[in-house]
Amino acid sequence: MNITEELQSDILVLHVGETRVDAARAPALRDELLRRIDAGHSRIVLDLSKTDFMDSSGLGALVSAVKRLGSRGTLAIVGASGAVARLFQLTRMDRVFALHPSVDAAIAQMSG
Repeated sequence: MNITEELQSDILVLHVGETRVDAARAPALRDELLRRIDAGHSRIVLDLSKTDFMDSSGLGALVSAVKRLGSRGTLAIVGASGAVARLFQLTRMDRVFALHPSVDAAIAQMSG
């Protein structure tokens, strides 16, 4: 899984470099997210701007992360567009996840 990270204050920003998050890649995404949560990161921004396709296994990886965070943290999604944005809408996961147009917008919401 191609993920780069940056820390802005105490908010971890993860940039997913994969164009597809499907059954082949979702377990690696889940593991990366859970590893960082277990390391103590509780405010995470996941940048999906390079991701063109995600299936239910990709959503499952994100749900696993939200469950692990529980009430002690936040997972914000940025850059979801096209088919990925439609997946969030069709599954109503846009009500579960905070969706933002940019990393800056997500950080502003998490900080304020």
